[in-house]
Amino acid sequence: MSAIGKDDVAEIFREYGKEYLEKHKQPVYVLKAIGAIEKCRTSSLGGHVDKCDTCGHKRISYNSCRNRHCPKCQSLAREKWIAEREKELLPVKYFHIVLTIPGELNRIAIRNKKVVYDILFKAGSETLLKLSRDEKHLGGETGIIAVLHTWGQNLMEHPHLHCIVPGGGLSEDKNKWFNPKRTKKKNFFIHVNVISDLFKKKFLSYLKKSYKRGELQFTGTIEAMREIRVFNKLLNELYSRKWITYCKQPFGGAEQVINYLGRYTHRVAISNHRIKSIGDGKVTFSYKDYRDCNKTKEMTLEADEFIRRFLLHILPDNFYKIRYYGILSSRKKKIQLTRCRQILGVKENKEISTTKSWKEILYELTGVDVNRCPKCKKGRMILFERIISVKATANPPP
Repeated sequence: MSAIGKDDVAEIFREYGKEYLEKHKQPVYVLKAIGAIEKCRTSSLGGHVDKCDTCGHKRISYNSCRNRHCPKCQSLAREKWIAEREKELLPVKYFHIVLTIPGELNRIAIRNKKVVYDILFKAGSETLLKLSRDEKHLGGETGIIAVLHTWGQNLMEHPHLHCIVPGGGLSEDKNKWFNPKRTKKKNFFIHVNVISDLFKKKFLSYLKKSYKRGELQFTGTIEAMREIRVFNKLLNELYSRKWITYCKQPFGGAEQVINYLGRYTHRVAISNHRIKSIGDGKVTFSYKDYRDCNKTKEMTLEADEFIRRFLLHILPDNFYKIRYYGILSSRKKKIQLTRCRQILGVKENKEISTTKSWKEILYELTGVDVNRCPKCKKGRMILFERIISVKATANPPP
């Protein structure tokens, strides 16, 4: 077990990160993420002491790093994001489509994260919007919330998009809401084979353009792909193959949509509860084996290999892993959703105040009252003392 009894990602970096980084150089954005995860909720970032006004119990709380790759920092961000999306829901069924690129492209993606992941978003969104506008399928503009995941349960490369799409769309003249023309109980209104074929063509077309513009880097085990003959051979093989695309069963209602979205939007490569033990230079974690009836199993890796796999999924700075398209795009949704509700005969969803504290939001969303004393259950926790961060202490103001 780890030295201080904490089996989490931060402890793995604290114990083995320095040695790993001495052997493997990393870009600045990766180093920033590692540093944030290591310091999260420790005295390094400062914090405060609360004291119960009834029994005198004291509780130390250290500040969070708020890094989007930190397993400790996603819960509140996820709840706040869900609350915002809740007011945008329409009274229609929603579908979950997953778009995956073949494994042969994984090594290219990892070495060219921004370029390839941008292509994944572009090809996926254009595919769904183009097909939904086609009168054979829907004849209207639908909306998309697209969420990028880059990992599988074993932490290896597995880039794919989770897309949440409403069952229907707005007409071009904005006067009608089109319901799906032919939708079986468990199927999306566009056949997955049609989606897969167009997505494949769009993705490979954009990838080829990036190659011609010199935007792709080929290093290490994929260095041979610098030669256009080798690269084109790979593309031809992928053109001839069927790509994996699937649609999950429609949601039962708005509440299910919200809960389901929360499972995907703010995930990181691995959550702390999956870390089972750290020690002797090894890390053991749990995973679901989808090839064996989704059974939960355990995997043990050398610490260096665990860190290598985790770092594969650190995204570049300013890269958006959640994107919105169609009637849900940022520049359109306020007007478009208002028009959709008018047509569908529903009122605007209640706005959620943005002036409330995180404690108030957390209580409204989860029922957890962090101000109640955890010891006597009666008193209120009041700020007693602030803890200055190590950085601030080391660099006092002049």
